[in-house]
Amino acid sequence: MHERAAIDTIKGYFYQFDYTIKKLLELNNDTDTVVVEGIEDVDIKTATDETAVQCKYYAKTEYNHSVIAEPIRLMLNHYKEVKDGLKRPMNYTLYGYFQEGKEKLVLPINTTFLKDKFLTYTRDKIKYFHHAFLGLADNDLEDFLSKLSININAVDYETQVSNAIVQLEKEFGCTAFEAENFYYNNALKVIKDIAVNPNITEREIAKIDFLKRINTREILFNEWFIKFKGKKKFLSEFRKQYFTNLNISPFERFFFVEVPSSDYSRSQLKDLLFIISKKWSKTSKRESCPFCPYVYLHNIPEQELIELKKELHSENFFTIDGFDFHGASFSPKSISRAPNDGNQIKLKILNNIKYVELTFNEISKTKEVYEFYKTIPFFEVTNPSIKHVRIPVEELSDIKEVI
Repeated sequence: MHERAAIDTIKGYFYQFDYTIKKLLELNNDTDTVVVEGIEDVDIKTATDETAVQCKYYAKTEYNHSVIAEPIRLMLNHYKEVKDGLKRPMNYTLYGYFQEGKEKLVLPINTTFLKDKFLTYTRDKIKYFHHAFLGLADNDLEDFLSKLSININAVDYETQVSNAIVQLEKEFGCTAFEAENFYYNNALKVIKDIAVNPNITEREIAKIDFLKRINTREILFNEWFIKFKGKKKFLSEFRKQYFTNLNISPFERFFFVEVPSSDYSRSQLKDLLFIISKKWSKTSKRESCPFCPYVYLHNIPEQELIELKKELHSENFFTIDGFDFHGASFSPKSISRAPNDGNQIKLKILNNIKYVELTFNEISKTKEVYEFYKTIPFFEVTNPSIKHVRIPVEELSDIKEVI
């Protein structure tokens, strides 16, 4: 029950964030802005007007007038402050999804309906008339209604997500996979980070700045996205996208793996290296262009790396690291030599990240980098001709799910 409740809560936030993404993409001018958690859930500012939007996802709720009455009263409070000269004029929108009961609200509504169904309520056996409390006459309420838009027939969660992804696909001219796993995930991350900023001026973002911040095919780590989507599905999609080729091209592949500082298991890491080697090597006599992968283990202690290589060697799993003899300097030529059936090289281990660029420069063949990190990427490929895929993982076993 607790897990389902947490997912429902996250879903509600995502629904609001998806709506925000949608509205940002729909803005006509690059300088138009959106404020997250402003006067309402989302405030939309253009050159001509401002709209405060209450955006709610009532997935398990039947529509009743009382459900939206309080948000409408809060909007009326703001309207009164505008009338008193304390706030700037705004339009108001209530946008929500209900599971059922939507037929109970017939639009448009008039001032009588507004007063009877939304502004009059009973609390502790006392009847309140909110419009009277604010000192607003019928002509004020008519003016308020002219600025109020109510939509309780909003699309469901899944449809809104799909719509946002399609919009991003069109905006960036990318594939559906890239739109969802890169741009949409990044957009969620940006909106989520803005939403928790205590300073309202920092919760405002212009369309042009939003597009710049999400315009990367690198994942901005978002634990909410992975949790809600489901880790298994998230990893499976990356597997399908990058690691399901039946005919493996003889490229030089680099696997960068962030080694966990806690819950580390040498046997688990060895198992991962065996899998990387087995799946991404071709060294038989029949192979005209033999190859095996490179591995860099980020944050592994130096002594642990030595012990790891000792064990691999004792198990006849032969690796090279670019050092040909005791006291030798690192040689990119040495580590980049081709494996074959004779030398039995299974894996090429880069002991230090500073050796990566030297090795890149030595290799003339096509190069690909697959970086598995926990929260922050740790390597930047500067050569645009090198394919660089970054995949966030929580533990070493996640990498096995991908490759």
